Amino acid sequence: MPSQSRSLSEAQQSAVVEMALSDHVRFSQIEDQFGLGEKDVKALMRSRLKPGSYRAWRKRVRTFSDRRENYK
Repeated sequence: MPSQSRSLSEAQQSAVVEMALSDHVRFSQIEDQFGLGEKDVKALMRSRLKPGSYRAWRKRVRTFSDRRENYK
C-alpha cells in the first residue's frame, strides 16, 4: 500500500475506492480531495480489490480513456 494512503483512515480509503470505481470521477478530483495521485490510487485499488476486480477496473479505465479525451 502506498505510504500516503496509509495516513488515510479506513473510511477515507473506502471513499477513494468508491470514487475510483465511479465512471464519473476523475483521478484529478481524487487528488484534490485526498492528495493521492493516479499511481497512489492504482496502488490502493490493487491492495483493496480482488485481483480479477482490479484487472477489470483497469481495463475499463483504459478502454474509456482511449475513447474519451477527458475520462480519468
